[in-house]
Amino acid sequence: MSRVALIRLASVIALAGNAVLAVVKITIGISSGSLAVVGDGIDSSIDVLIAIMSLVVSRIIARPADTNHPWGHGREETVATALLSFILFFAGAQLILKAGSNLLSGVKLEIPGAPALIATGISIGGKLLLAVSQFVLGKRGGSAMLRANAKNMASDVIISAGVLAGLVAAIATGIAAIDSIAAILVGFWVIKSAIGIFIEANVELMDGTSGTEPYREVFEAVRQVKGAGNPHRTRMRRVGGFWDIDIDIEVDPAITVREAHRIATEVEKAIKERIDSVYDIMVHVEPSGETYHGEESFGLSEDLVRR
Repeated sequence: MSRVALIRLASVIALAGNAVLAVVKITIGISSGSLAVVGDGIDSSIDVLIAIMSLVVSRIIARPADTNHPWGHGREETVATALLSFILFFAGAQLILKAGSNLLSGVKLEIPGAPALIATGISIGGKLLLAVSQFVLGKRGGSAMLRANAKNMASDVIISAGVLAGLVAAIATGIAAIDSIAAILVGFWVIKSAIGIFIEANVELMDGTSGTEPYREVFEAVRQVKGAGNPHRTRMRRVGGFWDIDIDIEVDPAITVREAHRIATEVEKAIKERIDSVYDIMVHVEPSGETYHGEESFGLSEDLVRR
């Protein structure tokens, strides 16, 4: 199954599953007077919007490269992931404000009933299944957006567990305010997840990497190719879940252009064998001993990675 097809399948699963959970939790939350359950249902409603957004994005990234987008449309997925984080952030903030307002208003709050417990239990099971499906399909498709959504749904499991604990405490003690306190905690957890997703998406938008391990793999691949030396001015970035790699190597200045090209091709093959999901590799060949080896103005060398 193609990467785009996997994203679409994951989006349909997330859309259907979250739609059912949202209806159940919001309906029962309102009828039982549990703001925490309603907030949990709103979170599932947002997941429905995310699934719809994922379906739209899957169509965009499937478009071939064109004159305006010579690198293709894969970065649209990263933009959508960043947008997802903003939606989550404002949803969490809104829940905190609503629950805080209930606590400070002085209005007598209603103690939730057994249906709220049942709805939350269903939510925990359903979200767990959805999180696993998003993670598996996201890993198979190399999709940062699906992996981010899997983290979001894994967080939802914790959120629902917190809501369940709050409901049990509220019913056991007869203190209805515990439900609103649980809703506030849920809101803060949603905001925390949103910030984490944004940071991860921002690394890709800024053409960065999380650590130097990918560079180490590239340099190790170059060392396996006879005739290729001093890998430097290396740059790696993600484009919609795929690696775009630029690297300079040195070869014997006495060899022919054909032989230098063969070595560069072998370097490409070696890198692809060590690193999954490579979109493109650009290998620049330089004559050994005739290159300035001072501090690189951009890109990384083996010496910089070892520091």
